[in-house]
Amino acid sequence: MNPDTRERTEPVLTSDLPNDHSAVSVNCRNAPIKEPTNQNNNNNNDINVFRTKSKKTFKNALPQILAVSAKNCLLLTYGMTLGLPTIAIPALYSNSVSNITSVRHDDLLQLNKEQISWFSSINLICVPLGCMISGTITQPFGRKPSMIALTLPFILAWLLFHYASTVTQLYLALALCGLCGGLLEAPVLTYVAEITEPHIRGVLAALSSTTVILGSISQFILGNFFHWRKIVLFNTIVPVVAFISLLLIPESPHWLITKGRIAEAEKSLCWLRGWVQPDAVQYELSMLSKSIALNEEKVRMKKNKKFYTFYTRRTFLLPYFIITASFFFGSFGGTSTLQVYAVQIFETLGSPINGYTSTLVLGILQLMGGILGLLLIHWTGKRPLAIVSTLGSSLCFFVVSAYVFIKQYNEEIIINVTWIPLVFLNTAAFMTHISIRLLPWMLIGEVYPPNIRGQASGASGSSSYIFSFIANKSYFMVLDCINLSGTFLLYAIVSLIGCLMLYTMMPETEGVPLEDIQNHFADKTKTFVMKIERSDKIKDKKMWSATNPALELDHTETHI
Repeated sequence: MNPDTRERTEPVLTSDLPNDHSAVSVNCRNAPIKEPTNQNNNNNNDINVFRTKSKKTFKNALPQILAVSAKNCLLLTYGMTLGLPTIAIPALYSNSVSNITSVRHDDLLQLNKEQISWFSSINLICVPLGCMISGTITQPFGRKPSMIALTLPFILAWLLFHYASTVTQLYLALALCGLCGGLLEAPVLTYVAEITEPHIRGVLAALSSTTVILGSISQFILGNFFHWRKIVLFNTIVPVVAFISLLLIPESPHWLITKGRIAEAEKSLCWLRGWVQPDAVQYELSMLSKSIALNEEKVRMKKNKKFYTFYTRRTFLLPYFIITASFFFGSFGGTSTLQVYAVQIFETLGSPINGYTSTLVLGILQLMGGILGLLLIHWTGKRPLAIVSTLGSSLCFFVVSAYVFIKQYNEEIIINVTWIPLVFLNTAAFMTHISIRLLPWMLIGEVYPPNIRGQASGASGSSSYIFSFIANKSYFMVLDCINLSGTFLLYAIVSLIGCLMLYTMMPETEGVPLEDIQNHFADKTKTFVMKIERSDKIKDKKMWSATNPALELDHTETHI
């Protein structure tokens, strides 16, 4: 994406104003706007009124929760598109492995191995394409209209799935879902960052990943009871609900100010801060206008600078390597293909419960792993969780590989322990979602310098979808070459290598100020030093809410 375009689409988080309202930060950078020193008593009284009315009450938070929930309906739809191939593949693949899948056999359409490999992955390769043009396309129209418009392609995609009678129609529906998922990146991310106050922004932003996982799980649940063509009809309800919900929420006040629509921005802020009177938002509105003006000036000053030089420095190359490697180990470590081909894998291994129910358990444990990781991360840090996550999943895949190997040559030995693949594959999914599947999305927002964070995050995030596409597309080819036992052994080895790499090269960034993280990566002598030294100046200040990477979401490309 063009640097100048990206700069204009990044939000200014004026709700991160200090308690004394003495300065306002632009794009979370150190560029304060000081208040005029010649303020009179009336101005001070106005500020005091603002302080009194800006309380952290449920009434203040409720409209922000409602607005984010409306946006999350779109992410729920996107999550459903990720979960659909898992329940559709057993019905569409002509070589059913059991009578259970034949009950849901699709009489209208059957796919071969090559077609299934595309069906499982084509949406993933389309997501980066949508991400690259997301900001450019959606910025002129606004956050709210863009999100509303994207509900329509999702409805069309679900209808295409339902009536699909050819492989081309299936591919087209999947490509449309992937492209829309990428286009969601800019309006969804910036809308949440621009409308929420800092004390609830972290929680509301974290709901995005959880909502996508819930979307996938909803398909696993419905797959236990209905044919996949009926399920896609049910799925059309969600984008319709999103369409109606989005009509009822206000546009981002930040975007409105950039377009000179100050009166509408004031009305939007009044709604978002708890349906308050205009005088309660005047100070925030004023600071927001000032910071946007300063940001536009900075953009103009940067137009003549050569941005490519920043991408040749250690402060980009080393973090990019760590993040991309994390995406690689997360995708090729087994869980990407395990989720897509879960029903078939469980039934091939002779799971004591049917493949659809086993897959539902898998989805629930993925969600539980993600939630547990978010709860533990502030206590343990990222490094310990990443090591436990990769090592644990590696051990689980080693066990399953040994089970499949023994089953091939002497099935009688394991006849009483058919629960082993069910338990250990689900445990592997749980372990990966504690950290390695979510870790790179968390690192993206904190390891890059602010002047290239938007572009670098986009490049890093795109690699996740590319790796997942390759992993899913090549699954049958790998299976034919080294059989199922060898495939699980490969996953175990990749996860083990990932554990060693992260142990050797990934420093602990949790709770560390961004400036210190960047200084660490810039120092050649600290490539293999895992503890980042905090500057004394930052140590002495209690700046947790300002420096916690979980709250600096305005520059992060998507973890969808």
